[in-house]
Formats: sequence, C-alpha cells, structure tokens
Amino acid sequence: MPDATATARDTALWITALLRDFPELSRELAPGRPSPGASTRSGAAPEDPRRRAAQDALVRRERREALLMEQRHGTPVLGHSAAPLRLHVSDAIRDITDGVTELDEAVHAKLSLPRPRRTPVPQRLRRLAGLLDAVADDPVLARHVRDETRRMARRCARTLGDTESVVRVAGRCPWCDSVSLRAFPDRRAVLCVNPACRCTDEECGCHDDPAYRHLWPEEQWQTLAGVAGADAAEFGSAMETVLPAPPGTTRTNSTSSTSSATGVPGSGPVSGQLTPPSTAGNSRGPA
Repeated sequence: MPDATATARDTALWITALLRDFPELSRELAPGRPSPGASTRSGAAPEDPRRRAAQDALVRRERREALLMEQRHGTPVLGHSAAPLRLHVSDAIRDITDGVTELDEAVHAKLSLPRPRRTPVPQRLRRLAGLLDAVADDPVLARHVRDETRRMARRCARTLGDTESVVRVAGRCPWCDSVSLRAFPDRRAVLCVNPACRCTDEECGCHDDPAYRHLWPEEQWQTLAGVAGADAAEFGSAMETVLPAPPGTTRTNSTSSTSSATGVPGSGPVSGQLTPPSTAGNSRGPA
C-alpha cells in the first residue's frame, strides 16, 4: 500500500491533469472542431483566436435562431445548422463538476473546516490541492481523494480522445489457461483479453457475444490470484502504474508493460463479468 507521501504526490498529479484538461471540455461541446490536443500533437499551428471567436458567435446565433423558430412553430428547423451539443461531453462536464464539488465539501467536513464557498471547478481543485498536506494525515481520506481525482481525470482524458490504459499482469486466466490477464486501471478491474476464452456456464455471454470479456473486480482479486497463480498485490500495483505525466516530462512505466486498450487484441467492450471457477457461483453483470 502506498505511503501517505506517495498518495499525496499522486493526487497532486491527478489534480494538475484535471486543471489542464477540464477547461478543454467546454471547447469540445460544439461539434465540427478538432480536439484541443490534436493540433499540438500533430505539429499543426494553433487555431486563430479570431477565427474561433467568429465560430463561437456563429454557433450562438444559429442556436438562438433555431430555438426561436422552434418556440414559434413547435418543430426544429430542418436543414438549419444549430450545432447541437455533444451529449457525452456534456455528461462528463456534469459528472466532473458534481464530483469535484462533493469532494471539496467532503474534505472540508472531514477536516472540520468551514463549508467551502461556491466557486468554479478550477478554484475548487486548487483549494483541494492546498489541503493535501492535511489530508495526508488521514490515510483513508487520502486514498479516497486520490481515487476520486484519478477517476475524474481519466474520464476527462477519455472524453478528450485519450485511449484507455492496459497493464499486463502475471498469471493465467482460470477459464482459458492463457496468459491473457490484463489490469484496466480506469475500470479498476482485471480482465481476460483472449477473444477465444470460454467458461463452463452455458448462459454466459462469452458463448454468443464476441465482445464479452470475463472480468474480476477488486473484491475478487484475492480469489483470482489463488486460481491464476498470481499475486493479488501485483493487481493493485498495476492499477497505480499509469499516472499523468508531470508538466514538462514524459510519462514512463518501469514496472509493467503498458499499452492502450485499442492496441490489445480482443479488448473490445466488456459486456459482463464472471468469477473464477473456485468461487461459490458465477456472477454476471455490466462491467
């Protein structure tokens, strides 16, 4: 288990990542624009601020006109470009905003501090960063703050187009006996990525759904390690391997081989989960 200093350091990195990426979500709401990181990653010149301002003004005007027509006539204007919002981006903004607000208030309550003032997300994040030394004195609270900031930072990154990280772990899948176990830090779960993996439950989705992958959540890691010849502690370590890079540095992973989910054969959407054969029964459900 990481010590308080390491936990606080990791939390600071996740908060920094959120401060950097969260404002970009607002720019992703309107379709037809490249991802904010696309131009810098490809080496292209940054977008002209005057052009962006003109596009924003056009979007606002079109939306006002379309809303007015819908209010007057009861139907949207066909063929009129109202630049609808991207709902998955809107959902991410709402989830992160609510999460940061709840975390800020919970930390203040736990530390017996006055209720925090209502401020935008970046100010709340900076306020949390200033409390990390006090948070580190409570190991349970420190891990909770780290886990929540990590979850929100990863959702923000995925919404902006980053791929999900995958970490190779030791052990063999108890169903297919293949060395195909992978840790998915974003889901905090271990999956078998072998597309040919089949279990003995005829009702399991692995028999008729090509995208199905057997999954073991954190509470089943100890049991999985026992039947897979692995170490449950390694599963936990793999979840902590992928961290956001500090500003001006390149992220490296020295303890595990890491790749993106799109680069792992058979790592399609996970449609269910199944416990290893030594458990009392098989459980299925959305991952």
